[in-house]
Amino acid sequence: MFRRTFWFTAGAAAGVWATTKVNRKIQQLTPESLAAQAANKAIEAGHRLKDFALDVRAGMVQREAELGEALGLDAPPPADRELPGPRRRAALGPTPHKTTTTFSSRTISYNRNEDH
Repeated sequence: MFRRTFWFTAGAAAGVWATTKVNRKIQQLTPESLAAQAANKAIEAGHRLKDFALDVRAGMVQREAELGEALGLDAPPPADRELPGPRRRAALGPTPHKTTTTFSSRTISYNRNEDH
C-alpha cells in the first residue's frame, strides 16, 4: 500500500511539474511575449552599440592628442608667418553642347547631352 501511494504521489508531482513547464513555454511563445523579447534585445543591442561608439570616440580623441603632441600640432603658429590670401575662382566659359565631326566627305552634327 505504501508503495502505491509513493508512486501515485511521484506521478502526480511529475504531472504538475510537466504541466507548469509546458504552460510557461506556451506563455513565452505568444506574439506579445515574442514582441517584448525582441524589443528588449533591440534595446540591449542599442546600448552596446552606444557604449562601443563612446569607446571608439574616446580612443580617437586620445590618439589624436598623442599624434598632435608627437607632430607638434598643439604649438601655436609663429607670429611672423602670414596666412595666404583668399583664392579666386577661375572664370569658366560656357561649354559647347554641339559638336561637329567630319568623316571623309560627310559632316555630322550631334548634341552630347541628348539621349541615345
